[in-house]
Amino acid sequence: MTSSLIVQTSFIGDAVLTTPLIAELARRGPVSLVVTRAAAALFAHHPGVSRVIVYDKRGADAGVRGFQRMVRALRTDDRQAVAYLAQGSHRSGLLARAAGYRERVGFATSTGRLWYTTRITPTDGLHHADRLWRLARSPDAPTADQLRPRLYPAARDEARVEVLLNEHGALGEPLIALAPGSVWATKRWPFFPALARDLSALGRVVVLGSEADSALARDIAAASPSAIDATGQLSLLGSAALIARARVLVTNDSAPLHLASAMNTPTVAIFGPTVTRFGFGPLAQRSSIAEVSNLACRPCSAHGPATCPLGHFRCMLDLLPDRVLMATTALLNERR
Repeated sequence: MTSSLIVQTSFIGDAVLTTPLIAELARRGPVSLVVTRAAAALFAHHPGVSRVIVYDKRGADAGVRGFQRMVRALRTDDRQAVAYLAQGSHRSGLLARAAGYRERVGFATSTGRLWYTTRITPTDGLHHADRLWRLARSPDAPTADQLRPRLYPAARDEARVEVLLNEHGALGEPLIALAPGSVWATKRWPFFPALARDLSALGRVVVLGSEADSALARDIAAASPSAIDATGQLSLLGSAALIARARVLVTNDSAPLHLASAMNTPTVAIFGPTVTRFGFGPLAQRSSIAEVSNLACRPCSAHGPATCPLGHFRCMLDLLPDRVLMATTALLNERR
């Protein structure tokens, strides 16, 4: 058996997309996982993870002392252990080296490649889950099933969803999930309220997101009074459990998209300033992309700027509710 360490301290979506790599490495031996405090709860019940280590790199573990604490926590004397740098900073690479990992695998394009003993050249056009999976250097090409991420909500996550739905008299009703939020302002499609109004005839609308998305949820509830506001009320795994019950999720290019992939929920993914060729599209078996594809200014950013650089925001404003409604109803009808 070979012990593995994965360092993945990027965003929550990136952490979800690391689960295929985890599953591949878990076939070879125990897997330790270094993640941010925000992402740690995702892996509380993951069968492929032997140990979760929280690296609060912008909080309690910031600076030299925090780095030294992490080195002590990760220290290994196993000469065969391998570190996989899914997050490619100098800090992550140096951390693995200082902790005693003689073999360190990462992308040849990463800023921390100086610290790697094996550098993998990422292939253009691959989904990011595929890129991460290839760090494992398996001799065989991955199947679609191997590349779909997976999460494992616990009984208490399911119970919290039951309570939430029961409070709103929605147990047993067909659910349509909406995720209107994003950390990046230009990734937020502005027409979710209009979409919710039209979708309310097809199922019970439930709005997902963090507490920071509560204002967006209020706007949706004003347009669709029967909508359930679940923002800020569920953990990440609780949100995944709720998404698993939905007939479809409509989401921006943000973390809920990847939660839906992990639960294999049909997904309508809205892309504005970003594009799917970056490698972060949906991986659910049934999905649809909603975008304005004929704009020369797309993509304008790797993540989505705070405001439209050209001032017109056409990548979102030209994507009218009728187009997203059509994509959503197509998935709903396909499921029947």
